[in-house]
Order: sequence, then structure tokens, then C-alpha cells
Amino acid sequence: MLHRLDLVILGSGSTAFAAAIRAAELGKTAAMTESRTLGGTCVNRGCLPSKNLIEAARLYWESRNPRYPGLGGAPMSLDFPALVAQKDALINDYRSKKYDAIVTESDLIRVFPGRASFTGPRTVTVGGETLEGTAFLIATGSRPAVPPLEGLSDVPSLTSDLLTAGEDLELAELPESLVILGGGYVALELGQMFQRLGTRVTILERSRRILPGYEPEIATGLSALLRDEGVTLVTGATAQRVHQDGTGVIVTAEVGGRLRQFPAARLLVAAGRAPNTEGLGLEHPGVRLDARGYVQVDETLRTTAPHVWAAGDVIGRQHRNQPATPVGAHDGAIAASNALAATGRRVDHRVIPRTIFTDPQVAVVGMTEAEAHASGHRCACRAVPMTAVPRAGAVRDTRGVIKMVLDADTEEVLGVSMLGLHAGEVIHEAAMALRFRATVRDFIDLVHVYPTMAEALKIVALSFFKDVGKLSCCAE
Repeated sequence: MLHRLDLVILGSGSTAFAAAIRAAELGKTAAMTESRTLGGTCVNRGCLPSKNLIEAARLYWESRNPRYPGLGGAPMSLDFPALVAQKDALINDYRSKKYDAIVTESDLIRVFPGRASFTGPRTVTVGGETLEGTAFLIATGSRPAVPPLEGLSDVPSLTSDLLTAGEDLELAELPESLVILGGGYVALELGQMFQRLGTRVTILERSRRILPGYEPEIATGLSALLRDEGVTLVTGATAQRVHQDGTGVIVTAEVGGRLRQFPAARLLVAAGRAPNTEGLGLEHPGVRLDARGYVQVDETLRTTAPHVWAAGDVIGRQHRNQPATPVGAHDGAIAASNALAATGRRVDHRVIPRTIFTDPQVAVVGMTEAEAHASGHRCACRAVPMTAVPRAGAVRDTRGVIKMVLDADTEEVLGVSMLGLHAGEVIHEAAMALRFRATVRDFIDLVHVYPTMAEALKIVALSFFKDVGKLSCCAE
């Protein structure tokens, strides 16, 4: 059957939904396609389930490891299948209210289940239906990358899809031990979570330190914290092969010029993401991909085909894009407006705050010191430990550090990185400041609530001019 629409969207994740909603606001018809589960990665197997379980693990850990002298540990019981069940219920409820309901209540938005593929310049086939569009948006997102590792295809392994609900990929039993390939945000978040729940975790990172694109002070601090909690963190480890050993698995990796074996009950592969662009028939409309398989777009998110746009993870890091749910949603609406209303709006990815939900959290916005130097800035940088932040001391959680990067000539703040309590909340003040090109003195002049973790921004700003270890409370 043929369906004629104003906007045909390949995908149904956050990027796709933002575009469909914008199309409906413009009075246009939109269709989304979905080969798996409505809502895409974030709600079903990414942001929502991971943060739910990470918080549960924090409560479980802190019950056994109270920060305050005078509070004795009161170990909680752990029923992992029940924990998974509540996570699944949360996902289903959220998907019903935030995704299914939007489609059900709209006369302009439809969803077509199945694997979609272009069959002509302006037609897409999905589930036996043909969708003809005036404009198209590729919003198929990304998936966990699988490295070309010897033996991996013969060994049962996990990816971040273990967080999914009601699928065969879901992890229903807590493993006794776990080896994780990779030292990025997925590996660190899930590694700490499983360690806190009682799994013995080993993380193998190929680079000399975790989070190689982040400030070294952040990576060093987080590494120490994870090791203190019992995580075995091995850097400079290049995996060579993997093989099954009874019911478990053994990863052989080169570390320091010699081969070492790392046995575990389960293997988690957290080696980055890959774009979902295979089998889409992109040659029919004339959409080009880059060498890594990401869709090529200009700054308006238009592809090499004039009637096709792309946004979200599927475009990779072009135009300083960050593969993240809020970025995709933001850009999906822009793409729909450009496609249907010819607004010609360009994306602006200069200021994108990001958070890694370890405990404590890592949050960053703007440039690192290395990136600022590479961009030609004459930099000034300061890093201050959380021991200098009154709120951190008051609640007995002084783990972490905050670093600020300035242009030494203009004093404009170019970037902030923080490892500390509630860093994911604090970073939004820094992001707004960067958006309006604030200077270090703007942070100092702003009156902050005392005592809060946001004061860390004022304290690190003050550190450019004085010894913050010799300040009274609230002093400037």
C-alpha cells in the first residue's frame, strides 16, 4: 500500500520523535519507522535503564559504606531479578507515556514497524508498505560496535544492550565476575555499577588512561576512585583474542609488552558505537556516507541528496556534533524545520554539556586544555580539588576535582571539567556561561548559594587570582 507523507523519518528514537513533533506543529504529516522497539536506544536500553540501575547500585553501596562516622553499615538485601523487573516496568511506563501516547493522540504522526529501506529517490519500503515523502530524515542512530577480535564471534558476550527490557539480550542474572573491553563512559558507568552490586569487575582499556579525550586530572582521579572500590582497572591493554573456558570466558591481552589472561564469568564489550546505516538503500536518493559509515551532512543537516536530511548519532561527530540523546532531539527539530519550512537554520554545537554517571559524576563542557591549545588559544588553566568546596566537606564527600580553561588574553572561559558530587547538575551553569561567552570574573562576581556544589565554579575561578585554601567561607 502507498502512503504519501510530508516527512518520512527512518527511526523512532529521540531524534525522530523531535522531528515528528515539529512536523505536526507545522501542520505536516510525518511517519516514523522502527525495526526494533519504539523509542530507540535512550528509553529502551540506554539513558533511562542505566541511570535507574546506577542509582540503585549507589544506594546499595552506600548502605554498606556510609560516609559519616557514627553511622554503621546496614547491608541491604539484593534481589537482582526483582531489580531488573522494576527497571523493565519503568521502561514500559515511560515508553507508554512519552512515546506511544504521542503517536496515539496525533492525527499527523504514524509509525510503521519493520526494517526500512529506500527503494527509489522518494520512496521507502517498510513491512510491506511503501512510504512516499516530500522530505526524508535519516535518524537511525547507532549501535554498540563489535571490534574484530579473534574468537569474539564464538563467545557469548554482552554489550550495553544488556539493559534492554524483554529481549533475549537482557541480562537477568548478576554475574559473579565480569571483564569489560573498553574504558569509555559505558564501561565506567556499568563497571562501577556491577562492582557495587557484588560482581568482580575488570576493565581493560587500550589507551594509557581511561577517558583519553578528557582532562588528565579527571581521568586520574576517577581511576583512583574506581580502584578504591575494588574495580581492577588495566590501562595500556590491547586485547588479542578471547575464548570460552567452561562456562566462563578468558580474554588474552597484551599489557606492557607481555601477554596476560583475564578470566571472568561474562564478557562485556564496550568498544564504542557504530552508525546504523547498512541496508538503508541510501544509494537510491544519492546519500553519501563517510569512511566510517556515518551520513554526510552540511551545517543545516542536509545530506548530499537535496530532499534528505540526517541528524543524531547517525551523523557521528560532524560539525562538532556529540552523539547524545538531547543533541539528537535538538537537531531533529532543526532538521524537520529546515526540511518542511525552509528555515535554513544551521546547527550550533559549540556548547554541549556532557555527563558520565559514575559516582561521583564526571561533567564537562567546552574545550579541554589540550583542545584549547590546538585551537590556537594562549591558555590559562587551574584545577582545584573538591576538598576546597565547603559543600563537599559538609556532606563528607570530597572526592574529585574541578578544572577551568581560559583564554589568557581575553579571560573568556573556554571549558570546564568536573569530577565530583552532582557534577551533572553543576555543569549547566558553566554551559550557560560559555553560551554567552562569560569571563572568569563573571563566575567570581556571581553570588552563589552557600553551601552548594555549584560554588566549585566560583572557587576554581578565584584560584586564578588567589590561594583558595586560605579563604573564609563565602569570601572572595
